[in-house]
Amino acid sequence: MTQHQTKLDILEAGRRLYQNGYIVSSDGNVSARIDEDRVIATPTGLCKGTLKMEDLCICDMDGNLVSGRLKPSSEIGMHLFLYRERPDIKAVVHAHPPTATGFSVAGIPLTDCVLPEVIITVGSIPIAKYGTPGGPEISEPIRQYVKDYDAYLLENHGATTVGSDVMNAYFKMETMEHFAKILFVAKQLGGVNVLDNEQVGKLLQIRDRLGIKGPNPACDIPPSSPVTSQKGIPTVRTKSAGGTTPATGQKGAASNDTLVDEIARQVMKQLTRT
Repeated sequence: MTQHQTKLDILEAGRRLYQNGYIVSSDGNVSARIDEDRVIATPTGLCKGTLKMEDLCICDMDGNLVSGRLKPSSEIGMHLFLYRERPDIKAVVHAHPPTATGFSVAGIPLTDCVLPEVIITVGSIPIAKYGTPGGPEISEPIRQYVKDYDAYLLENHGATTVGSDVMNAYFKMETMEHFAKILFVAKQLGGVNVLDNEQVGKLLQIRDRLGIKGPNPACDIPPSSPVTSQKGIPTVRTKSAGGTTPATGQKGAASNDTLVDEIARQVMKQLTRT
């Protein structure tokens, strides 16, 4: 892909993020790695939905401005961290999609095996602990997840997705928010039908046939199912995604369900009062 097309994709991703309400004002940032030493990034302080080609900037892997009249995003350090940790990542999108961010504020990772499309394209979405935006604190909590996941909720902050190109990373953001909306509604309606290990295994086979590259998606299967299938399908019980095995007595899927149920009850209670 040419540098010009990459810039066009960044502008398009920014426009879609803004139009879909995933960002407001000057929120969010998008970047793409164009070679070993250079990254195209959105600038700081501007609305990403109305950017022009000349607003984009190019920086090196230390965050120094190489080309452009504006400074790169104040969160460029998180992007560079992800590029260094995983050379296969070619683009990063950071936004604040409302429903998914609501889950991050509530401390609830999106780990249920519910939607085939999510399992195939994104998989489990963990929550990285809170870190102050604009500095190294925001990157360090992601370290434990970066090798195994392509989408991350950021506690009390928003979400970040990575991909093979700008639109690939952007569409993962769309998938995440869509999943969060459906999961929240399902909880309001009374429960979530979670796919079992065998069903997830078939979806992973489809993923392989489609040639989707990157970490294998992991998600939370029902407690009655084995931790992994005979083929070793990964779940959050084999690699942490914000919860732990119920046997440990620590926070896990059961407590997450309770939290979502309580949030749904409170929302419905307020709606019936109006």
